[in-house]
Amino acid sequence: MPLLNKVRTAVPGGPGGDTAASLSRLRFALTLFFALDGFLFAGWVVRIPAIKQQTGASAGDLGLALLGVSAGAVVTMTLTGRLCRRFGSHAVTVATAVLLSLSIALPALTHSPLALGLVLLLFGAAYGGINVAMNSAAVDLVAALRRPVMPSFHAAFSLGGMLGAGIGGLVAGSVSPAAHLLGLTVAGLLLTAAAGPVLLRQPSPAPPEQISASSDRPQRAAGSRGLVVVFGVIALCTAYGEGALADWGALHLEQDLHAHPGVAAAGYSLFALTMTVGRLSGTALLERLGQTRTLVAGGTTAAGGMLLGALAPSIWLALLGFAVTGLGLANIFPVAVARAGALAGPSGVAAASTLGYGGMLLGPPSIGFLADWFSLPLALTTVAVLAAGAAVIGYAARNARVPVPVE
Repeated sequence: MPLLNKVRTAVPGGPGGDTAASLSRLRFALTLFFALDGFLFAGWVVRIPAIKQQTGASAGDLGLALLGVSAGAVVTMTLTGRLCRRFGSHAVTVATAVLLSLSIALPALTHSPLALGLVLLLFGAAYGGINVAMNSAAVDLVAALRRPVMPSFHAAFSLGGMLGAGIGGLVAGSVSPAAHLLGLTVAGLLLTAAAGPVLLRQPSPAPPEQISASSDRPQRAAGSRGLVVVFGVIALCTAYGEGALADWGALHLEQDLHAHPGVAAAGYSLFALTMTVGRLSGTALLERLGQTRTLVAGGTTAAGGMLLGALAPSIWLALLGFAVTGLGLANIFPVAVARAGALAGPSGVAAASTLGYGGMLLGPPSIGFLADWFSLPLALTTVAVLAAGAAVIGYAARNARVPVPVE
């Protein structure tokens, strides 16, 4: 995956350099924060059906409340980059992890859709902030290690999500949402206390000195901007599906197919599991198929899986559809961002990532509105439509190149 910024790699053991051991500790600590992010987010989403019932919200009311997550995250994402430049990405990662851990307990204390939406603003702010800060720290570490280890961080997020959803499924029928989410707060604070000092003691690898821009950079930027948007749209289409399944998958199984709360929670856990498997095998898949065929195969697979998951008449067929969708979506987002970075460098990665996260955040409220107007199964088919669209766009952009100006 292309780097958001390039950093100077210190020689292990050299003057002022990071040792291999310290970089290894830093990598382990960052991996824990990625896993914590997925764990906490999944723990929240599997309790959405119970919170919906507690607040008396309709599907539309819940969609509006979930928009609080989107709004809080979008606002914070625009500010977190500045905070990272001022205070360092490591410090911001730790601070937002504390805020995320504290805010996850708040939804269970609400008893109206309005109150739920307000506390989700805070939760969304913390979620958006930690994602920007963690990825910024991970990008610097990848450059320092000179190894393409970024997929391992995102696999940790998926593993954390699988674990969080699995535990949520086990306790959904016997533990109240308030007790469950408070337990997540305690777990989050304990992990932050254990891993945070590693980040706080060790600054990010120093960026290189600024170099003067080459004469062809403005021309290349102008030529690549449109193509970056194309791959950003691919990222958006697939991230939309991930966000929609996270917030609405369990509700679909419980409400439309009358699944037990524990089985309903297992739907997202299964989705997270297959997405993790797909990401862990993503490098081998790319080496075998190449980027374009990986995009097309992934989008097509996800579209078929989501149609099954949304329209299947039985719980087990729907679960199979969720699993296939996870496999299909696993590597599309990373490939799209990588193509954008190859076309336009760091600015391309940033633009495509922003569009992708926008899709993840806007998917849940969009599903809510569509469910109110039509039905939740029909609303979920939009995930399949966008996944198929990503495959079509990826194939159409298979020969995308930015012309290099002739001197």
